[in-house]
Amino acid sequence: MNLLTQNTKLKRTSKNLGLRVFNFGIPAYKSASGKLTCPMADACVKFCYAKKGAYIWSNVQPAFEKRYQLSKTDKFVEAMNTEIRKKKPDYIRVHDSGDYYSRAYLQKWIQVAIHNPDVKFYSYTNMVDLMLNTSLPDNYDIIFSDSGKQKHLINEKKHRHTKIFDSVDDLVNSGYVNASKIDLYATKWFSKNKKIGLVFH
Repeated sequence: MNLLTQNTKLKRTSKNLGLRVFNFGIPAYKSASGKLTCPMADACVKFCYAKKGAYIWSNVQPAFEKRYQLSKTDKFVEAMNTEIRKKKPDYIRVHDSGDYYSRAYLQKWIQVAIHNPDVKFYSYTNMVDLMLNTSLPDNYDIIFSDSGKQKHLINEKKHRHTKIFDSVDDLVNSGYVNASKIDLYATKWFSKNKKIGLVFH
C-alpha cells in the first residue's frame, strides 16, 4: 500500500520547485463505516476538493480507506517511517483528504515528525481548538481553514489561515498569498504572510 502519493497539485509543486512533495490522505469527511474523518468540517464540505475528480474513483477510494484503518493502529508510526525512508520526501502534506479526527491520531503524526526531523510536514485543518492546545515540533506547520465549525477561534492577525476567493484578483487585492497552484506557498517556510488564499475551483 502506498502511504505517500502525489495529487496533481503536488506533482506541479514538486516540478516547479525541484522538491519532493508528497501527500497522505484518508477518506474525505466520512469513512466507509460512517465515522467522521473531518469532525469540524462545515461549509467546506460543499466545495471539498477531495470529494471530486480522482478522489472518488472506485479504484482510489479503497486506498484512502486502508490508510484510514492503518492510522487507527499502533503500526501506523513505524509504517509511515518506513515509507518516508523509502520515498525520501522533502515535504509531506498531511491530508489532501481528511483531517485530524482525534488527538491520539494527531499524536501519531507528531511522533512521525519527531522521528524524521529533516522532513517538513504541513496541513490545512479545521481542528482549530485541538491545534491551539497542542505543541508541534518545528518541522510541522498548520494552516487553519476558515470554513469549519471552529473558524471563530481563528485570530487572522496571528494564525496562518486560508480564505477561498472567486478570482486571483480578489485574492491579491485582499492581501493574501496565492497558494492555488503551488501548495508550499501556504507554508511558513515559503511565506511570512499568514494570509493564504485559494481560488475556488
